[in-house]
Amino acid sequence: MTQHLQHFIAGAAADSSDGRRFDLIDPVTEKVYGSSARGTTEDVNRAVEAARSQLEGGAWSQLSGSQRSRLLNKLADLVERDTEQLADMDANAIGRSPMEPRRMDLPNAIANLRAAAGWANQLEGRTIPSGGYFGTKTLSYTVREPIGVVGAIVPWNSPLMITVWKLAALLAAGCTVVVKPSEETPQSALHLAALAKEAGFPDGVINIVTGFGAEVGRALCEHPDIAKISFTGSPEAGREIQRTAGVLFKRVALELGGKSPQIVFDDASFEDALFGCSLGLFANQGQVCAAGSRILVQRGVAERFAAALAQAASSVKVGDPRQPDTQMGPVAKKAQFDRVNRYIQLGIDQGATLLAGGVSNPDQGFFVRPTIFANARNDMAIARDEIFGPVGTVITFDTEEEAIALANDSSYGLAATVWTTNLARAHRVAAALKTGAVGVNCWSPLDANLPWGGVKTSGIGREGGFGGAVAYTEEKVVTVLLPN
Repeated sequence: MTQHLQHFIAGAAADSSDGRRFDLIDPVTEKVYGSSARGTTEDVNRAVEAARSQLEGGAWSQLSGSQRSRLLNKLADLVERDTEQLADMDANAIGRSPMEPRRMDLPNAIANLRAAAGWANQLEGRTIPSGGYFGTKTLSYTVREPIGVVGAIVPWNSPLMITVWKLAALLAAGCTVVVKPSEETPQSALHLAALAKEAGFPDGVINIVTGFGAEVGRALCEHPDIAKISFTGSPEAGREIQRTAGVLFKRVALELGGKSPQIVFDDASFEDALFGCSLGLFANQGQVCAAGSRILVQRGVAERFAAALAQAASSVKVGDPRQPDTQMGPVAKKAQFDRVNRYIQLGIDQGATLLAGGVSNPDQGFFVRPTIFANARNDMAIARDEIFGPVGTVITFDTEEEAIALANDSSYGLAATVWTTNLARAHRVAAALKTGAVGVNCWSPLDANLPWGGVKTSGIGREGGFGGAVAYTEEKVVTVLLPN
């Protein structure tokens, strides 16, 4: 069935101002299966105006925190009702097994909406003692106010989950939003907006403009009425967003990917570490910002572990993700297919030992074989750059200090995993790692109550947790003179 997608502006579907559209490509067949409206600056202007009007005397601006809470819980109910449909939308758009969004993305999205419903009525101010005003006593207090209209720019790898991360928090804070979903995956964001309308959110609170970063994303960053940009994507795009938004003093939150280490000590449970490292490498075809693609293994078990990891990679069944026995589908698009293969060839050329997989040349579809390199160095491109595909690099270390140094020798700092049965070591290493999150004997779990974000090139700011909602507010100080 051919899909004909439109924007969602002020509570209604809308075509682009100039009528242009772009094709949607199936990564399994490489065929066009639909099209979507190609957003323009004028479309962004209409969406921002709709969002702004709700903040300036609109119905949304009149709601209390508890009323916003009820709407968020209703939206969570509707997402739960449509879980199968939403999971299929995301999976089909990028060639992912539908099992993964059903088991990971949708439960997390629902949990974030319900957590945000609790935060909506908890954004309290403070009463602050002060020294008075020229000898007269004062009462000073603060209130939390919504920061304004937010521009949310969402990637293609986990589109619904990441859209909800942004929306749940900003809606709890009382903001309104214009979302630019990835051009590969607009379906679930549009469906989510329709569910919000069904839940009773006023028209204009949530707007979706589909299209490309150079047009829609740039227009959001340059719009004077956008107070904050929340972006998840590449460091290159993040730098450009920060440069553009900075001129207008916009707030920004940037989650820019990673090159996450998984550190396997020789006292770790071999089978647990093997399973965890495989999950961290191959979930969503390796198209995960926190993918644990640098496997640092202590020398005593390195050769055995690399061989077992290669065996696990070779046993993954790659094919049409809609088939029940398929374990891994294609990567999301041709550009990503070419990128992953280019890095695999670089690994070979730079002298790493290829244990499994290799450069892929399928007859049809963007399928990449799960690939494992061993005998690699931390200065190789496959160890330093975010590949965003099912490619793992095994690097050997001898001591705890060396493992920490290798793990931290990266421009990224999003997540890390430590595999060990030594509790003291686990805490020492976790404290020493320069990352936003560390999992001990688990792959950096995502939870609605935990903040998520990185350091260094992995970005600035946090999503999730109560602090994620606070980040969409401004603290206003009110001082009242108290005459004697």
